[in-house]
Amino acid sequence: MAYDADVIVIGAGLAGLAATAELVDAGRKVILLDQEPEQSVGGQAHWSFGGLFFVDSPEQRRMRIKDSHELALQDWYGTAGFDRAEDHWPRKWAEAYVDFAAGEKRAWLHGQGVRFFPVVGWAERGGYDATGHGNSVPRFHITWGTGPGLVAPFERRVREGVARGLVQLRFRHRVTGLDRSAGSVDTVTGEILQPSAVERGAASSREVAGTFEYRAQAVIVTSGGIGGNHALVRANWPERLGTPPASMLSGVPAHVDGLMLGVTEAAGGRMINRDRMWHYTEGIQNWNPVWAKHGIRILPGPSSLWFDARGKRLPVPLFPGFDTLGTLDHIMRTGYDYTWFVLDQKIIGKEFALSGSEQNPDLTGKSVRGVLGRARADVPGPVRAFMDKGADFVVEKDLASLVRGMNALTEEPLIDEAELRREITARDREITNTFTKDLQVMAIRGARNYLGDKLIRTAAPHRLLDPQAGPLIAVRLHILTRKSLGGLETDLSSRVLTEGGDALPGVYAAGEAAGFGGGGVHGYRSLEGTFLGGCLFSGRTAGRAAARAVA
Repeated sequence: MAYDADVIVIGAGLAGLAATAELVDAGRKVILLDQEPEQSVGGQAHWSFGGLFFVDSPEQRRMRIKDSHELALQDWYGTAGFDRAEDHWPRKWAEAYVDFAAGEKRAWLHGQGVRFFPVVGWAERGGYDATGHGNSVPRFHITWGTGPGLVAPFERRVREGVARGLVQLRFRHRVTGLDRSAGSVDTVTGEILQPSAVERGAASSREVAGTFEYRAQAVIVTSGGIGGNHALVRANWPERLGTPPASMLSGVPAHVDGLMLGVTEAAGGRMINRDRMWHYTEGIQNWNPVWAKHGIRILPGPSSLWFDARGKRLPVPLFPGFDTLGTLDHIMRTGYDYTWFVLDQKIIGKEFALSGSEQNPDLTGKSVRGVLGRARADVPGPVRAFMDKGADFVVEKDLASLVRGMNALTEEPLIDEAELRREITARDREITNTFTKDLQVMAIRGARNYLGDKLIRTAAPHRLLDPQAGPLIAVRLHILTRKSLGGLETDLSSRVLTEGGDALPGVYAAGEAAGFGGGGVHGYRSLEGTFLGGCLFSGRTAGRAAARAVA
């Protein structure tokens, strides 16, 4: 029986596009499959803020940030917390990825026309000791054009492959089986779904119109994770984080369902670290949703006061932007699955960014005028829209009214005005003093020592109850599903491994399906800016390795 292509790639997200582009460069024939319609090409990367992790970049050096390969690897190890036998390959992938981020990654992307916002962000700051979790220095580089700007060169390379007769695009093809012939996995079977004209990200029909079977010398799985499948998220929820949240928002569309992971497992691939997840704690309901339970993540600066459902301030160092997983762990021990930011207009105008390409039209549209307008505005337009229309926002002139609004949003009126006032007043006393014992106040002052934070990300220290800084704002925050940190175990050639540790013949994996490399390159935690880069690095690796194997 003849082959239909040299390689079949399953999943047209960023990792799948990167793998296909490399196969095209090598002159290989590819069938690229995806269960969604063509308008969703690029997958989750399209919706992203476009953050990328670089080490010792020109942008860092211009901002007077001293970074190094050694410091980045120290931060990665301290963040990942590798402690399992199955972390063998994830650790090797981590070393390879930091090499990539400190080496050719930026030049490789720059050569394809990708450019970067000049101010480097500081995500996941940690707040522990030097060997613990967090970025020691700012490393979060925003792509000029956000997610769509990063997808574009890889989609262009793939479509050039279509024009050359090397690539066949097969959308609305849902894979249900991987089968062997002569000892190697070379047959991909599944269902052809009804055509769909829904907008990108919206739920598409699951009505089956037919079946398909394709054969190739190799298969690359780049189908993504499980974040849109809340049942699967709950099934894999780690015991160390307690009972899964009763209510969660979705940071990804429903088609991020994890079904292809099960198909690959059934074919003999090994899934590891499936209990390691990366869900955000600063989710808000999208007032203009594209998919069901559509949530947006707030990317906060360090000044908002963070309270649990009962109005108790979160402990050190669980400040906004410092430790996502540590904060999630703490929240799940409170007995409630929501928390609150309390802040004022002066803080929200300077410190709130919203994750996602659609929430940043200036950066996505590469508008210098728009970016300058954002810097001049009291509150950026997309943030103002949430203040005016968002179901989780309370905006009031005085604290008593703010507390009434907060309690009106929840089933139980848990916030006590007197206690909340006591906490805020105590913090305000610390702000007016040159000295302080409040570590969040120290963190704010430390952040403003970095020019990038001082310019655009951290408000000048001030009293929250100062009427000149108002109105007061409270934001109810939800758990927002996002990334799977575990996945299919792969070696450094992206070959999927079996339970016995051997390569599953003919099968490769990349992107979130492979835990961004090895089955869990991040370990327990992420340094941020590493998901898109992980898709690119593992997709590139898989494409190059498969191209060599089918030569």
